[in-house]
Parts: sequence; C-alpha cells; structure tokens
Amino acid sequence: MSTFLPESILPFLTDAIHLSYLVATAFFIRGLKLLGSPATARRGNQLAAIGMLIGVIVTLLDQQIVSFEGIIIGVVVGSLIGAILAKKVAMTAMPELVAVFNGFGGGASALVAWGELSRVTDPTILGSSSLITTGLSICIGALTFTGSFIAFGKLKGFISGKSITFPGLNVLNIAAMIAVLGLIITFSLSPTNAVLFWSILGLSLLIGITSVIPIGGADMPVVISLLNSYSGIAASMAGFVLGNHLLIISGALVGAAGLILTQIMCKAMNRSLMNVIFGSFGGGATGSVGDGESGDKTVRETSATDLAIQVAYASKVVIVPGYGLAVAQAQHVIKEVAAKLEERGVQVKYGIHPVAGRMPGHMNVLLAEADVPYDQLYDMDQINPEFASTDVVLIIGANDVVNPMAKTSPGSPIYGMPILNVDEAKRTIVFKRSLSFGYAGIDNPLFYEEKNQMYFGDAKKSLQGLNEALNDV
Repeated sequence: MSTFLPESILPFLTDAIHLSYLVATAFFIRGLKLLGSPATARRGNQLAAIGMLIGVIVTLLDQQIVSFEGIIIGVVVGSLIGAILAKKVAMTAMPELVAVFNGFGGGASALVAWGELSRVTDPTILGSSSLITTGLSICIGALTFTGSFIAFGKLKGFISGKSITFPGLNVLNIAAMIAVLGLIITFSLSPTNAVLFWSILGLSLLIGITSVIPIGGADMPVVISLLNSYSGIAASMAGFVLGNHLLIISGALVGAAGLILTQIMCKAMNRSLMNVIFGSFGGGATGSVGDGESGDKTVRETSATDLAIQVAYASKVVIVPGYGLAVAQAQHVIKEVAAKLEERGVQVKYGIHPVAGRMPGHMNVLLAEADVPYDQLYDMDQINPEFASTDVVLIIGANDVVNPMAKTSPGSPIYGMPILNVDEAKRTIVFKRSLSFGYAGIDNPLFYEEKNQMYFGDAKKSLQGLNEALNDV
C-alpha cells in the first residue's frame, strides 16, 4: 500500500482504487464500441486512452513500485516518445509501428511475470496455479515479442516477405508448442529449477520466430491482428500474476478484440486461421515484367487526358484503394480528384476490401486522414452489388483483392478468397508502377482484359496528372 499518500486517505484508498478501475473499464468498453465505426474511431481511441491513463495513475498511487521521481520521469519520457512517434511516423509505416507496439507489449508482459517471480525468495509459496499463469505469461509474451519483430522485419523489408520455410517446420512448431506447455506444467511443480525457466523462455522466443517466418506478405494483416491478440492475452496473464483486475480486464478486451478481428480477416480471405498459420500464401513481389506487355499478353495503356475524359463524363465512379496508394501518400490527391468529379455530378464511392493494405483497417485510416467522407466508404459486401452499374473503377495500388483468379482458377493460391468484383464494371483503370505481381506472387488477368486500361507510374503523380487534366475537360 502507498506510503506517500496522506494517512487520512489510506482507509478509503482500496475502495477508491476499485471504483477507479470500474471507471477505467467503462472507458475501455465504450472506446472499443466507438472504434467500430470510422466516424467515431478517433473519439473511441481518446476514451480508451483516458481509461488507460486512469488505470496507470491509480495503480502507481496504490503500489510503491518506484519512487515518485521515477514515475514522473517515466511518464514524461514515455509521453515524449509517443508524441514524437505519432507525429513523425508516416501513414505507410503504421503497420510496422503496430508490430513494434505488439512486440513491446508482449515483452513487457513477460518481464512483469519474470519480475514477480524474481521478487519472491521462495517461488513454491506462489502455488501451482499461479506458477502456471506465470509460465504462460512468459511464454505468450516472449513469442509475441520475437514474432512481432519478425513481422516488423518483413514489413520493413529487413527480412524477405516471402514465405521462409523448410520441410518439417510446421511439425517442429507444433512439437515445440507441446514441449513448452509440458515445461510450464513441470515448472509449476519445481519452480526453483532454473533450467526449466530458461527453457520455457528460450523455446518461446524461438517459437515466435519460427511461427512467423513461414507466413507470406499477403497474410500480414492477419498476422498483425493475431499478434495484437497475443499481446492482450499476455497482458491479461500478467494481470493474474500481479493480481491486478484492471490489467486482467484490459488484456482480455484486447485479446478478444484481436481474435474477433483475426476471425473477420480470415473470413474475408475465405481461409481458416490454421490455414493462414500453416499454409500461408504470398511470397512478396517476386516477379516483374516490362511495361505494356507480359509474355504474349498485351495491356492497353491510358493517359491523364484520356482518363480525365472517361471519368468526367461518367455517372458513377468507384475508387478501390490499395497499399500502393498508401506508399505514394496519394490519399489527399484522390480526395481532390473525387471532389472535382462530384462537382460535375459524378457519383463517387470507395470500395474497401477487408485485407487491403498491411494491417486491419489500413485503408479506412488512410482515407480518414484525408477527411474522405465516411459515408462514401463501402465494405466489400456493400460495394460488390454496385459494380455492375459502375461506369469506371479506379484501382489504385491494389492487386490481389481485385484478381479474378480468386473466382476462376482452382489452382491459384488465392482461389476462394472473396474479392471486389471490379470486372463487372463497364471500365476499369489500374494505377500501377509496372506489371509486377502483388503480395500473393501471381499475375492478374484483369490487366489484360479488353475493358481494362493501365495507367503506369507513381500513384500520386498519376493522380496529380489526372487532377490537372480534369481542369481542361
């Protein structure tokens, strides 16, 4: 109990802490609710942050963990780092940042459990159930730590986005997971055995690496979501270790939300979670062919002027954003283009595939940054019935999520994955640097269809050209 608060407050401190935890939990739940819509997501994020601030302050007042000076220094340094990252990190680097946050969250949970274990002179007094919880916290936290940084390396390009695997890797991972669970049970019976502890930690760190390296770039949104869930579960386990109800609840909320999102992402790809983990597809952009041709297949190119005429006299235009739009930072230009079209009476909508980009909700956040009206954003199920009545679809930096092979080629690695049915529109325009493959590492027959045109170049420069050309139409 705190030793730096006035004695007159101490009798009421426990009740006040429990009440504060309830208030913080209410903020979390309300924040999660608001995160469900792009229109309210920012406010939801702010409410959840307030809840976390309440929890941190109350916990630090309750426990004399470190000195007051240490707390203030920690809050200031942490806030500065967070503010600088939020200001400096580019929108395209957000998936990497989320991966790092997941890794730090898992690592922190493992360290908390390790610290609590080190704090007691005789670990046997903790009891078997508490020791199992400690072991699980270290295991999940450690594998989240290494797995997240492998994901970070793949997203950043330090590690190949291809599926890195070898015969027997899946069997090895399953065996390692069973072994570490056995070690945790044994550790609960013999907690003074340092070899068991280090084996759990080392094996868990290894599982994090070997379970993520075989997963290809196309599955990265699912992996990021799953690792986010792991970090929440690890935090919840750490809450059990510390006996902190707020940490248990907040960790469980993050873990459950991450699992639900992972399930939604898997459903969007028409694949099971086991298939994502053990049967990944996607090896990054492994091939590129010259502009204009792919073997004996020919594409039709367009220009800014020609495209401006097509969209200016259309009745309905649907924009399909992809990671290429994010890389080019073209979200503000596309909004300008859309505004000019709307001034001409053109109906403009945005079709968002659930796994477009490199993390869940990537495209929604990107477009929100440019203040694109929320009511113009349509999920896949909402926009697909409208393509048949669409004059022009602008596909900007997206590839696999509009690939018809998902519907027509049983041998394709993306076969069965629901896609945006852009091929049903009267005209499609693909903005792309070249005919290189997407994350799934396969060609896209849409590029060579009669009604499709390619607009080669950097997405931002291409859109700026279109924007200027619209002035002359």
